[in-house]
Amino acid sequence: MDWIWWIVVGAIAGLLAQWLMGGERGGWIVTILLGIVGAWVGGFVMKFFELGGAGPGAFWWSILVATLGAVILLFLKQVLFKK
Repeated sequence: MDWIWWIVVGAIAGLLAQWLMGGERGGWIVTILLGIVGAWVGGFVMKFFELGGAGPGAFWWSILVATLGAVILLFLKQVLFKK
């Protein structure tokens, strides 16, 4: 069942990140993968800076962290692959 939550959080975070950063849209699979990898990157950033944990609002905290990571990934993509 955990993989379903990864997909749900990944989809929501990927959509939010694409909405915040603008630009071209990917398909559903790309969006979900962006959110899942974003969750990993966001978790690394939060751990590096020793920022708060989940607590009672774990779902919303996960969305926030995954979206932060996905925005970082999209920003790096824009910087590294300028047209």
